[in-house]
Amino acid sequence: MGIFKAYDIRGIYPSELDENTAYKVGRAMVVFLKAKTILVAHDCRLSGPSLTKEVIRGVTDQGADVIEVGLTSSPMFYFCVGKTGVDAGIMVTASHNTKEYNGFKLARKDAVAISGDTGIKDIESIVLAGKFPHPVSKGKVTSKDMISQYTDHVLKFAKDIKRLKIVADAGNGMGGLVMPPIFSRTPIEVVPVWFELDGNFPNRDPNPSKEENIKVLLDRVKAEKADLGIAFDGDGDRVIFVDEKGESLRGDLATALIADEIASRQKSVTVLYDLRSSRAVKEHLDKAGIKSMKIRVGHSFIKAAMRKEDANFAGELSGHFYFKDHYYCDSDMVASMLMLSLLSRTGKKLSELSRPLRKYPSTGEVSFTVKDGPGAMQELISHFNDARIDKMDGVTCEYDDWWVNVRPSNTEPLVRMIIEAKDQKTLDAKRAEVEKIIRRFM
Repeated sequence: MGIFKAYDIRGIYPSELDENTAYKVGRAMVVFLKAKTILVAHDCRLSGPSLTKEVIRGVTDQGADVIEVGLTSSPMFYFCVGKTGVDAGIMVTASHNTKEYNGFKLARKDAVAISGDTGIKDIESIVLAGKFPHPVSKGKVTSKDMISQYTDHVLKFAKDIKRLKIVADAGNGMGGLVMPPIFSRTPIEVVPVWFELDGNFPNRDPNPSKEENIKVLLDRVKAEKADLGIAFDGDGDRVIFVDEKGESLRGDLATALIADEIASRQKSVTVLYDLRSSRAVKEHLDKAGIKSMKIRVGHSFIKAAMRKEDANFAGELSGHFYFKDHYYCDSDMVASMLMLSLLSRTGKKLSELSRPLRKYPSTGEVSFTVKDGPGAMQELISHFNDARIDKMDGVTCEYDDWWVNVRPSNTEPLVRMIIEAKDQKTLDAKRAEVEKIIRRFM
């Protein structure tokens, strides 16, 4: 089944994933983990309530109890799983995908992510077999409101925040639920944009890492003369920052700045950054004396790497930021508190702080629909056979003055390309060269 991905379970509702799937996933989680209690939550997607109802029915029919926390962002879901000490958690969400999608993020005890390699494929096998052991008794459901506890948790990351003005674009997603109680307890003046929860996402695509989706925010930051702009995705686990000039800041560059704030609070810090990150990130971290390591893309892989390396923090190009003190999980709100603390502590504008990091021109991540992704990547290896080759995630070909990474998407039928170079002329030439190779396989 194509809905069982490397990071989660995700598909178009109801043609690829429906209530019957949800019911079986609920039962399969109990069987696979031998779970006694599972926490269940959902975001604001229109199919969320009906899918959640069937997930809960599946879990309880298989004999496990459910703690239901209702409408929740994914970062708050991870907090709830960790805080309550349950055996597992199921979040009904399709993250940043468009409105026709839904799915399930799965976690073990302590909010440890379940990936394709650590359980999703096993759960798929159980679901496909459709044979479930008969439980001794049916589980029960308990509802729990945890927004107040989550608010207290997030605010622990705020330090001496000054009265700043921000424009926040929730995109009708879960940021509109969790942000108000948190920011109401800070001196921050918030100009809200699309805070009303609406699973139709009527105002913009749920993915804020695409510049065209946050144009209203970029313009509004300048019009309001705000200190900062913040944009969230559908389930609130991605955050994109915008400086006071209305320029968005890529997630890899934001990683370097958030690392600075974390390092200002403790002596020894380890930071992980994904392999699509600018060379400027490692250069910045090295100069600051911060231990760092390059890792592959994807939340389940990053969380596992953080636990293995005992890392304090990790960041992705896409705007996911992960924190050891948030159960090694991503949180838009924690990242926002740290960014605001950084601006307050330094007294500098975001454009000033980020300027030294914007030193290398980049294509950003560009997607291609191809018939033969592995073939395209092998052709790149052959073509750039004198490069330093890395196969950590897809293929990276690296030279002293430029590099390229091409990797298969784990959530969509695409390959994704990113190129960075020492100057624009080199970038343009190498982009044309790489794209010519990829287009042979489209």
